[in-house]
Amino acid sequence: MKKIDFKKDLKHLFKPSAKTVESVTVPAMNFLMIDGKGDPNTSQEFKDAIDALYPVAYALKFMVKKGEMEMDYGVLPLEGLWWADDMSAFSVDRKEEWKWTLMIMQPEFISPTMVEEAIEQVREKKNPVSLSRLRFESFEEGEAAQIMHIGPFSEEGPTIEKVHTFIEESGKERRGKHHEIYLSDIRRADPAKWKTVIRQPFS
Repeated sequence: MKKIDFKKDLKHLFKPSAKTVESVTVPAMNFLMIDGKGDPNTSQEFKDAIDALYPVAYALKFMVKKGEMEMDYGVLPLEGLWWADDMSAFSVDRKEEWKWTLMIMQPEFISPTMVEEAIEQVREKKNPVSLSRLRFESFEEGEAAQIMHIGPFSEEGPTIEKVHTFIEESGKERRGKHHEIYLSDIRRADPAKWKTVIRQPFS
């Protein structure tokens, strides 16, 4: 059976340097997505989104593994797009006003029909609260700056500032939404060792 490690194949997107900000071109990729609002630390809506995304992602993985494709791959990490309608509200003091899109990237051979089938499987077994809000959509960021942040989310500030400074010193302007890719299992890993890709599109 063929096994694919997308994090290895797409190393330039998932494993940037933790020392220097890098410029990268992010192609269009397909994602399972759920939108929401609120403080990720306290919002039930945030938890409900995760509880819907992962079961569908794993249902698709096993559908491919057991099907005619005879292929196995690791489920990709959770990612988050973050913003606020009033960007002055996009501060750690006003997390309840944050908006977000949680998402998990899917291999290009995953079709809308397969996603629909996976959703039905999950609905029959668990039927998580946010399942009806899940969508399958292409997302393209294009040119972006990124770096690896190592440590707890609460200490991301200086790392994010590095990314913003890199963009400004390149004579570019930020566009789009703040993007994070969560590479660590925060339920098990030491917060001091959490790895998070910090990405910001620019033009």
